[in-house]
Amino acid sequence: MDAFPHRAGPRPTTTSVNPHSQTDQQPADDRYLTAVLDDAATWPDVLRGESGISVEGARALTLADDVPGGPAEAFMVGREFGHGHAQGDHSLHLTLPLDVVAPVEAAGWVEPHFLVLSGRLPRTHVMLYAPRDEAEVAVALRIVRASYEFACTATATTDALIAE
Repeated sequence: MDAFPHRAGPRPTTTSVNPHSQTDQQPADDRYLTAVLDDAATWPDVLRGESGISVEGARALTLADDVPGGPAEAFMVGREFGHGHAQGDHSLHLTLPLDVVAPVEAAGWVEPHFLVLSGRLPRTHVMLYAPRDEAEVAVALRIVRASYEFACTATATTDALIAE
């Protein structure tokens, strides 16, 4: 896991109620979040649209209906495997395979969705903290890619995530 970078600074503050939001360490605008979502939208069979589960204005990443998908735990609702938040919160919610959750959480990039802690969501549901600069966009893309691979095939692994 030494190859995976640790996120600089302390973890951001987040809420423990719906909507699960990041309340500090936000960039000045949504350009970094938009860069992540725009890049992910170029991957095969990824569609962009409105989130089916998040706040108004949240932008979803979904897997096309006509391709095989991973397990139920790889999706939030329907074929939505991730979404970028709106309304001043530039974090994302994603699903990740369990072998990726632990090392990425230990490196400080994600935390469990607060509903995971009460057992109301699978451990695969995480919040990816808002990227604050271009270097963090690159790391966020690696994490979002692992979510995408999980949604496609359920074969994303820690080795695939850190290989760069």
